[in-house]
Amino acid sequence: MPFKILKNAGVPPPEIELFHERAALAARLRDCADDAQRTQLRRRLSEIEQMIAIRLETMRSSGGV
Repeated sequence: MPFKILKNAGVPPPEIELFHERAALAARLRDCADDAQRTQLRRRLSEIEQMIAIRLETMRSSGGV
């Protein structure tokens, strides 16, 4: 039900923004030559992927997916 309300209001669910951020980070990681920055990007990418996994698991367990 909450997703239907968001969709009708033209507002994407928060998970969509996480997917976009993950894609942007992955692209930056591919183009990055600096080792320190690559480590930082990998860490942030891992955090984003964990947040996505947690949100999707919560939705599965509550019957939202």
